[in-house]
Amino acid sequence: MANQQFSFFGILRLTRFWNLLIIALAQYFAAGFLITYSNVWDIKLFWLSTSTVIIAAAGYIINDYYDVKIDLINKPERVVIGKDVARRYALLFHSLLSIIGVGIGLLLNWKIGVINFFSAFLLWWYSNDLKRQPFIGNFVVALLTGLSIFLINILYAVHQPLVTIYALFAFSMTLVREIVKDMEDLKGDNSFGCKTLPIVWGIPKTKFFLYALLAIFFVSVVQINLLYVQLPKYYFFALLFLPLLLLLIRLVRADTKKQFYNLSQWCKVIMLLGIASMVFV
Repeated sequence: MANQQFSFFGILRLTRFWNLLIIALAQYFAAGFLITYSNVWDIKLFWLSTSTVIIAAAGYIINDYYDVKIDLINKPERVVIGKDVARRYALLFHSLLSIIGVGIGLLLNWKIGVINFFSAFLLWWYSNDLKRQPFIGNFVVALLTGLSIFLINILYAVHQPLVTIYALFAFSMTLVREIVKDMEDLKGDNSFGCKTLPIVWGIPKTKFFLYALLAIFFVSVVQINLLYVQLPKYYFFALLFLPLLLLLIRLVRADTKKQFYNLSQWCKVIMLLGIASMVFV
């Protein structure tokens, strides 16, 4: 019976393996290239990254747990819970991973433990309620993404401005991506009474909000590059500025579910390019 099912590959799909890899990569790059006296073989960094990835994986599981009915409309081909993994197994893995992630954080540093607990709680709250509210759910996911990079400062007890700058970069791109995803999922979200920005404001007003966010982000990226980061000009223009400009152009033209999906994937590419730019700092 379906409710008895458990699949290891189903769990991997639930936890978004490639997204978890990006989180770990961002932390390792931040530590390796922005904190001068750290190294990638540091056991503390390994356990920090492990705990962060575990908390994120738990968040993905609980998000799908609460969103089965909505996902059957928005993306039926990606539904795992109830098909490959029974609901009770999903809930069990979410609980176990959250506890393990918080426990590892506490062993590293009480501050990291508190942040991991705060993150696990917010991810549950987001999945249960906040994601169905206008903007606050988007903000929470963006905040936690930026925080995953800022944890490097806490781990090494430093106040490295570049880590903070990249944390803000991750926050900003995630905020844009989450709002784009809400536009992509408009049909299913609306069917179940969600109040996301595209539902409350409509697509045109939500786009204008994103234009404003991207304009602020554009100006900030240029100023930060001039004053702090100073990437090679070819990298900055070809692999950061132009992709951001292309994002804006594609956003203006987007009006279908597939186009919004492609936009959200493009945001992920820009985040990866931002992470890779740490090498040149």
